This record gives sequence, structure tokens and C-alpha cells, in this order.
Amino acid sequence: MKAKKIFGMLTLASLTVLSLAACGGGNTSSSGDNGSKGAKTETVKLATKAKNTKKAKEGGKLEVAVVMDTPFKGVFSEQFSKDAYDSTFMEPSHQEIFDHDENFKIIEGGPADLKLDIDAKTATITIRKDLKWSDGQEVVADDVIFPYEVIGSKDYDGVRYDSNFQNIVGMDEFHAGTASTISGIEKVNDKTVKITYKEMNPSMQQMAGGVWSYAMPKHQFDGIAVKDMEASDAVRKNPVSFGPYMMTNIVSGESVEYKPNPYYYQGKPKLDSIVFKSISSAASIKAMEAKQYDLFLSMPTDTYPSYKSVDGYEVLGRPEMSYTYIGFKLGKWDAAKNQVVTDPNAKMADKSLRQAMGYAIDNDAVGSKFYNGLRSNANALIPPVFKNLSDTSIKGYTYNVKKAKKLLDDAGYKDTNKDGIREDKNGKELTIHFASMSGGETAQPLADYYKQCWKEIGLKVEYTTGRLIDFQAFYDKLENDDPEIDVFQAAWSTGTDPNPNGLWGKDAKFNYTRFSSEENDKLLAAIDSTESMDADKQEQNYHKWEKYASEEAFAIPTLFRNETLPISTRVTNWDWSYKVPSNADMWYKAGVTADKR
Repeated sequence: MKAKKIFGMLTLASLTVLSLAACGGGNTSSSGDNGSKGAKTETVKLATKAKNTKKAKEGGKLEVAVVMDTPFKGVFSEQFSKDAYDSTFMEPSHQEIFDHDENFKIIEGGPADLKLDIDAKTATITIRKDLKWSDGQEVVADDVIFPYEVIGSKDYDGVRYDSNFQNIVGMDEFHAGTASTISGIEKVNDKTVKITYKEMNPSMQQMAGGVWSYAMPKHQFDGIAVKDMEASDAVRKNPVSFGPYMMTNIVSGESVEYKPNPYYYQGKPKLDSIVFKSISSAASIKAMEAKQYDLFLSMPTDTYPSYKSVDGYEVLGRPEMSYTYIGFKLGKWDAAKNQVVTDPNAKMADKSLRQAMGYAIDNDAVGSKFYNGLRSNANALIPPVFKNLSDTSIKGYTYNVKKAKKLLDDAGYKDTNKDGIREDKNGKELTIHFASMSGGETAQPLADYYKQCWKEIGLKVEYTTGRLIDFQAFYDKLENDDPEIDVFQAAWSTGTDPNPNGLWGKDAKFNYTRFSSEENDKLLAAIDSTESMDADKQEQNYHKWEKYASEEAFAIPTLFRNETLPISTRVTNWDWSYKVPSNADMWYKAGVTADKR
């Protein structure tokens, strides 16, 4: 399961300068007036499955490098973990209670099944009879109910208590301490739990959507107060889980060793042991050349040319559930109303101005030159990894300087004093302030490239504060609607539930553009409606909103991302595609065909 999150913007360091002629990547004239096509796209195509499909040898040890430049925190419980690296370390051991299809919709056949009753507003979770924790105890209904009681507790200080939990009948009273139990959660029997909700929505069908996807071994936390759980041995030193492997030796901040879970419901996995070790990105290439590890998780894509052809390895790839975008400040957050208030007189209120800035950029060239072909032009605000929901018919904002200039001309943004810079529609000086994050060698030249492209269509764009901004200050300015920001560059991870309400709804604090409209509200409400529980209706409603968002251009998607996984050629049965029903399933089936790398 992956949660939604903001990204610490583009910090990858693939080039120190961008080798593009003007803004079109070299295939057009310097002014861009003689053509609308940019640089030839050089997108890297990588397999999602290992080539080795030979029968695995009995036993063997798999050594895995987790590439990271800070020690992992070691919070091995999804109820408390806030760190993506901790989630990575939990993959072989901490399995979700549900399986999913390639679109991350919950399916039957996993550790538990989910049945939704729209009319009754209930979700029924049925645990498989043979499911046991790694200490031999059965996984029971109390273990499914327990995380709701922990996260809903007034003493819980983690990040999971959100609208999905508040949507449960009786949760508000339990959280406030006026009720000792959650009235909307019923233990039907030892293997069945029924949850009653205030409202049903299609996100409940998705992993990491409206229904919590994890169980928690209640017996292991007996006698531990909620406020003390995160620091307890049950989380930090000897976590109990029901995945194919179990954590047996944790060296804080350095490594985790796993042994087969003798009670795993699918049977004994192929390997005798797995070891995860954290290594720095600076040391990763040499470690690969020395064949020290079988897999390299979280491998930086900026150094891809350095490891794409290392002997003894192949590099797998898959699309990420994320995108980068250019956002336009169109209003402010009203704390009293808890929603955005759009200003019709904002500097960037004219959508022709926003559209023109989108057409001025050659994102295919950026993906090819900056990111070694591992990123490509984004056409819409739903990533293509969600094949059933992403509207591929939308062309998006591809490089077209002629169109950009015409949009500005027709909207009244003209160069009245013939200095090469356009004035606003009233003939006054127009200066657009652009905020982008610092970090790595790529951030500055990429931001400079955007400025160059906008200057090419006659727009004067200056950096907010006069320079790039560090991560914390950048998001502080966005959240507080700093008047120095007119345009900004950011990124978003959808997680396994792509519902856009959490980022682009009028009640979403993450809606940093502060855009809202009656039509946007209507289209987003349709996505969140029970009508969208039907797959065809859901697709139609997503596509309607995507087309509207593209036309309004309150945020212009720029790049879709791909991630990479170097893997030793001795590893067999490894499938990194999203068709795999759970992360744990990858580790369960993996084996090795030789004693050495």
C-alpha cells in the first residue's frame, strides 16, 4: 500500500546544464516560430519481469541493498510508520490483508476478503481460516478491529487519523473520549468484522482507499498504552507479522534479516533468508560492480547511465503513481470555511495565459535530456499506471510556441512598447513570480529552462525570493499563500487510490492552486459518488474531470515518472509489475538459481 504524499521536488542530478537549443530541444528554430514539434522523445522501455525463469534452487540467501542517504527509522508498523523506507523494509514481512488487481482495486483471494454493501453503508471483512501470525497465533477479528481503536484513540499522535477513519459511524465519539467503543464496528465472529460508514464512496474499492488495509496483532500489544506503542519492542525490535517472511534480526538504522514465516498461509517461501541493508547512493554503483547485492531498491534514476549495463545485472522499470506539475496561484485558503476561495482577479486568472505557459515547454525534451528517458510528457492529472481511469485521448500540453503566442495575442497580452516583453491586458507591466525548489544539480538548470521558455513567448518571469527555495520554506509559502508566488513547480504521489478530491477539491488543503468552480465541484463529486462504484461510470466520471482540468489548466501536468530496479541475473521468478496481487507475493515467489552472483 502506498499513501498519497507531496514530493520534495525535482532533486535528481542527471546533468549540470540542459543541452537544448532554445526551448524545443534543437529540432526547431531558436524562436520556435517555424514549427510546433520539440525534441525527439527518447523514452526508455524497461521490462517489469526478470529474464531468469529457471527453477529456483532449494534455499539460498537473497541480499538486498536499500539505497538511501539517511538511516532508516525502524518503525515497523503501518499504523505508525511515516517513512517510505520503513515501508520498503516491511515488504517481505508485513502483508496487507487485501490483494489487488493491476488497477489497485481490492480483489478476493488474499489474507482477507472485502464485501461492500452500498445500500446498508457497510464493509464486511472476512479473514481466511488458515491465516496466522508469525508467532503461531491465529489472525482474528480483534486484530482487524484493533488498528481502528489505536488510530482512533485520542492518544494516537501518528498521521493515519483522517477522513476515512472519521467516516466510520461512532468514530468521532470514540476519538473524543465520550465512547469506550466504536459503535460502527461490529465483531460478527472470530473471523468476520462489519464496519458501518456515514457515506460510501468508490475509494473503498481501492487499496489505501476508504477501508484500512492492515491488521495489528492485538495480543502482542497487550498492556502497552497507545502513546507508548510506536517506541515499543513490538514495533522496533520483534514485530509479529503474517507475510511470507518474518523479521528476525534488526540492526537499527543499518539492516534487517528475515527468515521464512513457518505459519505462512501459502506455504514455505523459496529462500532460507533475506537480508536488507541500507547503503548510500554514492556507494551504490561500486557495490553493484562488486556484485555485493542481488537487488538495489530505491535506486536513483539520475545515475541510470552508470548502472544500466553493469555485468551480471538487468534493470527493471515500471511507472510510478505520481506526476510533476506547474501550478498557478488563483486564490487563497479560507481557514474559517476550511476551503479554497478563488479570486477571479488573480494575476493568473486568465486560462489563456496559463495554457500558453504550458505550450511553451518541451517536456519530452526535459524527460530525455534531464532524466535519461525515464520521464515523459504528462498529458493529464491521472497517471497512466491507472489504465482504467487515465484518459489517453487527452493530448495535453505539448511544445507549440506558435499556439502559445497566439493564445497570448488573442487574450490581449501584447508587447505594447516593443521591448520583447508582453504587458498585461491593460497595457501595464506584467511580471510573473515563479517558485521552485532547490536541491541537487538538476533543480536550477530545469527551473532556468522553464524561465527561458516563458521568455521566448514574451513573458517576464522572475524567481520568488530571487532564487530557488528549500523544501520546508517552499511548502510553507505555498500553504500560506505567499503573495510572491504566481506560478510554482511541484509534484504529487497519488498512492494506490488516484481519487483527485484530496488534491484538487475545494476542501483540500493540498490544493495549493486554490482553484475551485461549480463545475469542478460537480465533476469531483461525481467521482466520489456511489454512482462511480460502477466501473464504467467511474471511468466516464474520471475522464470528464480530466478533460475539464486540462482545459482550465489550473495545474499543468509536466512529467510522468518511472522507477528502476537493478536485479542480479541469478534471481528467478521476480515480477515487479503491478499485476502482482501484493508486494509480499513478489518476495514469496522469488528464488535464486546459483550459489553466487
